[in-house]
Amino acid sequence: MSEQELEVTETELEKSTDITAEASEESEVESAAPESADADSDDADPAEENEADASEAGDAGDDAAADSEEEESDALGAAAAAAEVDPAEEFKGKLRRQEGDWYVIHSYAGYENRVKANLETRIQTLDMEDYIFEIQVPMEEVVEIKNAQRKVINRVRIPGYVLVRMDLTDASWGAVRHTPGVTGFVGNAHNPVPLRLDEVFSMLAPVFEEEQAEKGKPVKHAAAPVDGDFEGGESVIVKEGPFETLPATISEIKVESQTLVVLVSIFERETPVTLAFNQVSKI
Repeated sequence: MSEQELEVTETELEKSTDITAEASEESEVESAAPESADADSDDADPAEENEADASEAGDAGDDAAADSEEEESDALGAAAAAAEVDPAEEFKGKLRRQEGDWYVIHSYAGYENRVKANLETRIQTLDMEDYIFEIQVPMEEVVEIKNAQRKVINRVRIPGYVLVRMDLTDASWGAVRHTPGVTGFVGNAHNPVPLRLDEVFSMLAPVFEEEQAEKGKPVKHAAAPVDGDFEGGESVIVKEGPFETLPATISEIKVESQTLVVLVSIFERETPVTLAFNQVSKI
């Protein structure tokens, strides 16, 4: 081989070596570039994650605040509803939910409480607890003045009547009807009609007032005494109380206590009821 050919060959080898070196450098640069990009990506991830966590925490806080406001609103609404409950309507609801119906039975005047005791004994001896649930003798507090002394006494509110809450069957009817002192059921003797809810409420008004007093709630009392110009046998209209709007006849006038004893027709019987002067008006 001549010297000229050797020089050509060496030149070609040098070019080939340079090309190989350049290719190797480019390959190293390309391989390094993704690593740098990945590194940048890895460096950015914690910040993004922190922002996402902060956003989620903010949303959770908003949800918690909304739930708290909703609970507070519900509590206030419940408290307002409780405050607006009418005690009388609450008592009527209690009467409505009770088992059985209320019936009225006649008794000898002055024997009402004895009839109640006799019937309570018969309920036990005849095993009628599942049919006869409650017996009430409506009572009332009245002011009595004797020998210049003022006394508050309890007396039977409607003489000659006793209330019984029961499921009416032949057996329960017989247990009540044949109790000593009972003269019969009010209305149809063999198929009595139960009282309406408003009638029960009117007759058990003293029981309602006692419950309210026990709960510490105010109870409506009679107004202050007023003067009245009434005569025995005069016809009047009851203005307030359980016998409101009913006509009555004055039987007795008690000037000292400023009360009247009037006869009110209840279940087709004249029943004496004591009322204050301001609870009636002349016809």
